[in-house]
Amino acid sequence: MTDFLLIRHGETDWNRELRFQGQIDVPLNDIGLLQAQRLEQRFEQQLKTWQAEQRHFTRVISSDLQRAQQTAEPVARVLGHECVIVPGLREQCFGDFEGMRVPEIKAQFPSAWQRWLDFDADYAVQGAESTRVFHDRVIAALGQLADQYPDERVVVVTHGGVLDMVWRNAQALSLHGPRVCEIPNAGVNQVAWRDAALHIHAWADTAHLADMPPQPTYRQTQLKA
Repeated sequence: MTDFLLIRHGETDWNRELRFQGQIDVPLNDIGLLQAQRLEQRFEQQLKTWQAEQRHFTRVISSDLQRAQQTAEPVARVLGHECVIVPGLREQCFGDFEGMRVPEIKAQFPSAWQRWLDFDADYAVQGAESTRVFHDRVIAALGQLADQYPDERVVVVTHGGVLDMVWRNAQALSLHGPRVCEIPNAGVNQVAWRDAALHIHAWADTAHLADMPPQPTYRQTQLKA
């Protein structure tokens, strides 16, 4: 078994603007950098307890996009590890939609937008990954990490879409349909890879962000409005 602590990257300006970021390499904004500092503080506060309990995190893994690396680096410093980059954990590619807000997409790609709103796992706009292809990439990347690091505790900093695929896979949910779980920026999720399957132990823990400004709200179920 491999224990994963999966963390979504901190906030970016494009999160705040509700743009499709995809694989465009957007940095953290000031709030995102503060969220990364809060993660660092949380790990510092818990480190002695983990050490006393012999619960050691042995790796820190990040997507290759800078918003994930900027979030992972403070955690890696606390734990005394180099941050290992895994491109397979990057966000879904949204092709023509990347960098755009919904009103812009509706104006420039009306037919593709209406088709995308079907949330068909096998549909992809021009230049994008379908949800099914994306899911298979994400689960393969986590499975490879579990094979590489059996019986270890691994921190992984990644993206909202990646975590959506983890949630669906672990809960045996369909890949069709909109996202149904909460995935806050800099939220902490405890997941285990056991018997070649994902198992969720805790999800969307943001105790370290309690007094920070409200996060931008992204609800796929509201996009048809």
